[in-house]
Amino acid sequence: MPEKAAADCLEGTVEQVVYYNPENGYTVCRFSTEDGRDLTVVGSFPPLSAGEVLRVTGKWEVNPRFGQQFRVENFVPILPSSVKGIEKFLSSGLVKGIGPVLARRIVKKFGGQTIDVISKKPDKILEVEGVGSVKLREIKKSWQENQHIRDLIIFLQEHGVSTTIATKVHRQYGDRSFQVLKTNPYQLCLDIWGIGFKTADQIALKLGMDPSSPERVKAFILYLLEKAAEQGHVFSFEEELEDACAKELGVEAQKTREAAASLLQDRLVRIEEHGERTAVYLPYLFEAQEGVAKAILRIGGLPPPSPPPDIERTIAAVEKDLSLKFSPRQKEAIRECFHKRLLIITGGPGTGKTTIIRAVVAIFDGLGQKVLLTAPTGRAAKRLSEATRKEAKTIHRTLEYSPKQGAFRKNERHPLRADAIVVDEFSMVDLPLMFALVKAVPAWMRMILVGDKDQLPPVGPGNLLHDIIESGRVAVVRLDEIFRQERDSLIVLNAHRINQGLSLVYPPREDRDADFYFVHHEDEEKAFKSIMSMCCFNIPRKLGLPALTPQIQVISPMYRGLCGVDNLNVELQARLNPHSDGLKIGNREFRVRDKVMQIRNDYEKEIYNGDIGTIVHLDKQRFRLLVDFDGREVGFEKEELSDITHAYAVSVHKSQGSEYQAVVMPLLTQHYIMLQRNLFYTALTRAKKLSVIVGSYRALHIAIKNYKPIERNGLLKEKLMAAPPFLLV
Repeated sequence: MPEKAAADCLEGTVEQVVYYNPENGYTVCRFSTEDGRDLTVVGSFPPLSAGEVLRVTGKWEVNPRFGQQFRVENFVPILPSSVKGIEKFLSSGLVKGIGPVLARRIVKKFGGQTIDVISKKPDKILEVEGVGSVKLREIKKSWQENQHIRDLIIFLQEHGVSTTIATKVHRQYGDRSFQVLKTNPYQLCLDIWGIGFKTADQIALKLGMDPSSPERVKAFILYLLEKAAEQGHVFSFEEELEDACAKELGVEAQKTREAAASLLQDRLVRIEEHGERTAVYLPYLFEAQEGVAKAILRIGGLPPPSPPPDIERTIAAVEKDLSLKFSPRQKEAIRECFHKRLLIITGGPGTGKTTIIRAVVAIFDGLGQKVLLTAPTGRAAKRLSEATRKEAKTIHRTLEYSPKQGAFRKNERHPLRADAIVVDEFSMVDLPLMFALVKAVPAWMRMILVGDKDQLPPVGPGNLLHDIIESGRVAVVRLDEIFRQERDSLIVLNAHRINQGLSLVYPPREDRDADFYFVHHEDEEKAFKSIMSMCCFNIPRKLGLPALTPQIQVISPMYRGLCGVDNLNVELQARLNPHSDGLKIGNREFRVRDKVMQIRNDYEKEIYNGDIGTIVHLDKQRFRLLVDFDGREVGFEKEELSDITHAYAVSVHKSQGSEYQAVVMPLLTQHYIMLQRNLFYTALTRAKKLSVIVGSYRALHIAIKNYKPIERNGLLKEKLMAAPPFLLV
């Protein structure tokens, strides 16, 4: 390419998208200019499709690896004018409802007037063979959306805002985008995942917002409350908000208090005095805490239900049918399920929680009564269903969540219909989900909550299992005896020893059949090499499993470092799924057969934060993926690819509620900040047949001895304890 072609402004057509990163919009594409030159264009774009026409401005540069390319600083999407360009544009898939065949027919019919027809007289497309009323509606809707985003990109670029942000804004607000940006750009950080306060603040200031505006302070307070909720807090103390506003915005405490008062007046926050301190809530969390406390006292305070006529004989009969021998504490738990309206059953691994659920379900069946089985995640619900051989659903499915309405169909007006409900893995249930559940539980229904109080608290706000137990206002059966069949398991034995702060028990060196091993390495690089060997060769050979399987999982306490989640994902993918004909997204590459994880809830697709699947198909041309989640294939469009990540290695929090045949966990002093007892305990108990810890004795000792109860701002326990005595169980 001659040097004189290094123009500042070019107009042309996208021929092929070579690389796209949905996290920041960075794109590499082949570009054909109007005068027939082919070149490489790089820069930040919304998702592009082959056939789109752009006017780009920028500078030429020489990349040491890829040669000369045009780096785009700004661009404007424009519509093609030539017949050939129009057909290619319509064939690109950008306009939903029009594929290559239909594009050819439309252009043949209308020629150079095609764009004008679609824009101004779209009903004329009905004259084209293959276009009916349904297809026309789809084309009109897609065309209108594309017009909106073109206008939005131009508007935001004039104010120095990236096209990546424009894409996210349009995806959230559609044709309301301009209205939101001009009235309150701070709404972006509350509504759009991936846009924080700083980004919204940058946009607001560029659009002319006063830096000392009360709207800015109010937006920051709401942002702080949202961030606190993401960290598990139900509220923030007023002085914490004042300190953060002073540090980040440079505003005095009085201004923060005035902003909080204005938010209170507008019902955007709730305030509650707690001793000498003031708690500030997002309204939905205040209502959830109040509602859960009242519901627990309401359900627990009702007269006890009538148990079966001879419960002891019934338990003995079920014991015989299931070919089991219940311990005294297990019998107590089963008995209490029929004597209490509300009951908590808690215990560690191997203490028979699932056995109790099986027995209780069998008794309800024998009585001709209906019991609902539910759990917070799809994986936990599937395990519950397999254990009981009965249908079990996620709480969202049980409550019939409607993505269109953004609400549950089951509630106080349309309650659940059953005699009892069993909630397994209750430690994972957060405050808002519990509020939705208790609203749908009618007065006649028994509620049985089963979970391990020593697991990590839920990812969402609250620490329900811990708070309810500590309040002393709900009947609790604690299972502390290891079930007979589990006594030989070092996984189970060591899990209980960890909880007691005791050192671990190791198998004899010659024991090749143990289910727990500690592989000692002080050096991080040696630990890393050992993990690679374990996952690629030793464990698959020992358990008779393929190396690339969801049943062998690496769980790391940290994301960074040689043995952190991020690096382990890269290295394990390179060894277990090495073919490189994949889809490059940022510094990652998705390949067919990759293990991936959904990292945020998608209620419409019914996949949730932490769900693991396998990529079964790639469309490199359009940057699309098809992922198999437990037998159900789910598609991901270009703009949705930031919702998934590789899952060869996952964090401890992301492993909650899961169960794997084998778990490998690095435990090194480099992970010092995350060496905590409950983290170690949670990771260890994810393993069903084999758990391998790779690391140093010092790190192991720190993790076991470092017992720090997780402190979360919340008042559920206090509200339960403050209830009048007549409401006691």
